[in-house]
Amino acid sequence: MKPAGLPIWMGDAASALREAAQLFAEISDSPRLDAELLMAHVLQIERSELLLKLPALTVPSEFAALVERRQRSEPIAHIIGRKEFWGLDFQVTADVLIPRPDSELLIEEAVRLFASTHPQRILDLGTGSGALVLAALHEFPEARGLGMDASAAALQIAHNNADALGLADRASFLLLDWCQPDWTGSLGSGFDLILANPPYVASGVRLSADVADFEPHQALFAGEQGLDDYAIIIPALEKLLSPGGAALLEIGFDQANPVSEMATKSGYHVELKQDLGKNDRLLILRR
Repeated sequence: MKPAGLPIWMGDAASALREAAQLFAEISDSPRLDAELLMAHVLQIERSELLLKLPALTVPSEFAALVERRQRSEPIAHIIGRKEFWGLDFQVTADVLIPRPDSELLIEEAVRLFASTHPQRILDLGTGSGALVLAALHEFPEARGLGMDASAAALQIAHNNADALGLADRASFLLLDWCQPDWTGSLGSGFDLILANPPYVASGVRLSADVADFEPHQALFAGEQGLDDYAIIIPALEKLLSPGGAALLEIGFDQANPVSEMATKSGYHVELKQDLGKNDRLLILRR
């Protein structure tokens, strides 16, 4: 216990974690986890080591500033500069969308679809941090992957992650905006697996502060109904997919019908998958 009269962040680490978690309760669904991740980060140890050694640890002076940042709804991933996805560690900044656990469904289904015949060429449309294409390359060691994005800052993060994960020899990245005419010409064709988590939030939707105030809007919003980017991507798949290939598109929970209709009209068989929360999350498109 800290001596009476000392500031709350000058006591033992266990007490500081409890108090930080209380402060985070109104802004987070996981206040205790948030506090532990911040404490582990400032101590430069893994969370597992933090929990093991907690009774003997004291609070670093830098912890208070991190708590204040989280109280302003800044995402934990931005504060510590990293986020785990598919068991891999990714660098993240405000220039990229934070990888979400729901998006792991794309990798899970890719592994299922290509269990016997592995993809040789993988394309990630709107790669951001590179999480999807790099996780796929981790699962398919014979494949090569290409990630495209309209943000040069995002592509730098993707390059960094490819280097850190030892995948730079099989991953390449291209600065390209699919809103430009003839954008598919720069990509080529013959991709066995196409992954896409495009912007799909309707322009009038109000998001939580940790998303709305800190994550890149160009990676979130897609027109009045959140469908603008699907209307570009789906017709382009004909030029990009190899015969027998599959495109996996993440969707919003209420977008299965309109996006499926686009895909069906373009000649695709559509398979719908739900995430762990039983929300519609993924469309698998095949000829």
